[in-house]
Amino acid sequence: MAPHPASADRPIAPKAVLFDVYGTLLDVYSVALRAEQMFPGAGERLARTWRDRQIEYSRLVSMSGRYRPFWQLTRDALQVSAAALRLPLDDAGADSLMNEYRHLSAFPENRGVLQALADRGIRAGILSNGDPEMLAVAIRSAGLTELIDPVLSVHATRRYKTDPAAYALGPVALGLPASEILFVSSNCWDAIGATWYGFTTLWVNRADAPMEQLGTEPTRVGHSLRDVLEFF
Repeated sequence: MAPHPASADRPIAPKAVLFDVYGTLLDVYSVALRAEQMFPGAGERLARTWRDRQIEYSRLVSMSGRYRPFWQLTRDALQVSAAALRLPLDDAGADSLMNEYRHLSAFPENRGVLQALADRGIRAGILSNGDPEMLAVAIRSAGLTELIDPVLSVHATRRYKTDPAAYALGPVALGLPASEILFVSSNCWDAIGATWYGFTTLWVNRADAPMEQLGTEPTRVGHSLRDVLEFF
């Protein structure tokens, strides 16, 4: 795990952890299997287009002050993505894929990392764009409910990440300054947004993707959720 140059010469000792959910604890591309069954040869393209449009929509409504719940944005993004790829998605098909999104696959190291944090007395919660109901179902389906507290949804702010109002939920809920909270995301833009806000950050770069060029880098870069434990 590579440290950010500015933090290489000083220890980082956060007191709590907040995880992003979609893409970080849960594999948003696990919907590709069901999509491939429905549209042979196009499942992966649909999953990736769907995710890109979902994030694009969250930014647009947040910047424009026209909030829509994440569940609705996710369905809207699915429908426009299918149309863009010329895939015949009817209401029943959309319902089927949305149900898959409720029960996304968890990454295999999740439970071990969360349990290790609990064993060390480190509070571990989530801070997500997801609606409260979406998050409750997804975390329960992944079998992680008892290991996660607090569960923070940006729904309370009507602003999506990277709006500072979304990240501000963390310090309030945990009673800690942002610098003493480790924010973990597999989305580089999210890790950078959290760094801008003032969190200590870890980008879990599972795909070995290039760093976003935004004038800021996360505190550290790793390749697995297990890299969280190196902070403690």
